[in-house]
Amino acid sequence: MTDLDVLAPGPLATVQDLGRPGNAGIGVGASGAADRGSLRLANRLVGNEEDAACVEVTFGGFAARTRTPVTIAVTGAPCPVTVDGRGAAPNSVLRLPAGAEIRLAAPVRGLRSYLAVRGGLVVPAVLGSRSTDLLSGLGPQLLRAGDVLPVGPPPAHFPVVDGAPGRPIAADEVTLRVVTGPRDDWFSSRALHALLTEPYTVTSECDRVGVRLDGPELGRASVGELPSEGMVAGALQVPPSGKPTLFLADHPVTGGYPVIAVLVASDVDAAAQLRPGMRVRFAPVRAPGRPAPAAPARTGPHRSGAPSSGTPSSGRSS
Repeated sequence: MTDLDVLAPGPLATVQDLGRPGNAGIGVGASGAADRGSLRLANRLVGNEEDAACVEVTFGGFAARTRTPVTIAVTGAPCPVTVDGRGAAPNSVLRLPAGAEIRLAAPVRGLRSYLAVRGGLVVPAVLGSRSTDLLSGLGPQLLRAGDVLPVGPPPAHFPVVDGAPGRPIAADEVTLRVVTGPRDDWFSSRALHALLTEPYTVTSECDRVGVRLDGPELGRASVGELPSEGMVAGALQVPPSGKPTLFLADHPVTGGYPVIAVLVASDVDAAAQLRPGMRVRFAPVRAPGRPAPAAPARTGPHRSGAPSSGTPSSGRSS
């Protein structure tokens, strides 16, 4: 058995795979990697199955030491990577000798980087997943200095490439595609217009549960109470303050505030790389059987990200 010794976790480091979907009926969210595409890429680079467990590193600061020779890859938010003090390339296959020290510094863009080890991390699974769910507390504990991460046996097939381009990650502004609803009829036409034409700013209250946004208030068309209903990653829930919260991987299973729009699934990974201070715009797309609202032309510069810690979980959950 190969092990990795954690020397420093940085601001937040967790073990993640592709989560535990299908358990909402018993009140358990899917959780899993916030940026699923980056986790999949890291695993493919080292020859793992795409759902093998990796380390999700939030804003760098992570360091570990190998006990035996290992093969690794680092993807996601582009960060300076060093092996024994020498620079190493992200999005590439790195072969480390026994006793090597790997460090991930703060990313220049984005928020979350992924460290995959050939063989995958084989910490104990809970409900079929090795993911840490920050909201429910399921899964492994947050990584700490001194933790030992067991690595499984290497797969039979070997990596067939030395590197692969990662998804571009925006630095200052990103446009995310949304389908309006299911509760857009709870909001005034002015609120929907603001959502689809005005920029929002990522606040400091952003974590794996979700991202609180600051910008134009989204006023309701009428006063009322909504029974709790199911939530999904990418949902834009609007509390009484009128400032939306964008749910991510560890979102609550249910919520009692109306959801004005939902990100298309392929843009949730880009949302997971939002960092405080970034600007976000929302662009409408058409859902089957439902017309997309027309967004008037915007003014000012506009840069789009490629589609593909506070607690922002302010939505009522039950």
